[in-house]
Amino acid sequence: MKTAHKMALARMAYHAVHLGRAAVGKSDSAIVVRDGVTYDLDIGQGIDFAIYLGNFFERDTRRALSELTVPGSTVLDIGANIGAHTLHLARCVGPNGRVLAFEPTDYAFRKLSRNLALNTGLTQRVSLYHCFLASHDGDRIPDAIYSSWPLTDRASGVFAGDDVHAEHLGRAMRTDEAKSRSIDSILAENGNPPIHLVKLDVDGFECDILRGAQKMMSGQKPIFVMELAPYVLDERGASLGELIGLFRPHGYKFYHERTKARLPNDVESYKQLIEVGESINVIARTG
Repeated sequence: MKTAHKMALARMAYHAVHLGRAAVGKSDSAIVVRDGVTYDLDIGQGIDFAIYLGNFFERDTRRALSELTVPGSTVLDIGANIGAHTLHLARCVGPNGRVLAFEPTDYAFRKLSRNLALNTGLTQRVSLYHCFLASHDGDRIPDAIYSSWPLTDRASGVFAGDDVHAEHLGRAMRTDEAKSRSIDSILAENGNPPIHLVKLDVDGFECDILRGAQKMMSGQKPIFVMELAPYVLDERGASLGELIGLFRPHGYKFYHERTKARLPNDVESYKQLIEVGESINVIARTG
């Protein structure tokens, strides 16, 4: 299902919940516990609302991360947003594991930091990086990156799409406080810990990020849980072919995240699987 269709359903559900909460004097702000994790949510936001309803945000991805994470390991959450997967991963790695979480937008990083602070039992397991991952340290950072999926208009309370992405309906948020880094550089600073798993969801910036992670990919070959969205790659001047080409030399194969079925390694076959405006979530691994 296209993200736009999911957002349309979420908007209808949100308005019902918003009216119900307003009727008893409650705002759109809510602190809730879901699956043992505490979140400070704005239910007028798509990700927050999915968590609020019952931790429905990317359930298949959360399940895959649970299955693939090894207790005591080090994992990366690239495109952490408000921490929905970051905090879940922190529970999965256990007290001897570590999560490195990366988020470039000021808006989402503040929410990520707040949610981590609410979970004192997990804080020692997570290192937060307010940075834009790129091919090299110091690369140019876009002024704004999509990290908000609003269910309402900020002024009127009624959704209006004049400043959101035409396909996935995200709103771009500022990156004024972020730094530009590469994965290989950050891992070197941390003593090059063995990386077992990478969650990657960055709306078209995958190729630049992976070019800055070639030492990790060639030496450690971690498992990737990631989104494939050809239309956003095209918007960034990249392509699905380029993305697949960055994995191929290291022996990676692609599998459907939910069914675990083997997926093709050629671009033409994906055109039959992914329509414009759609994406699929995959697992990339060498084993």
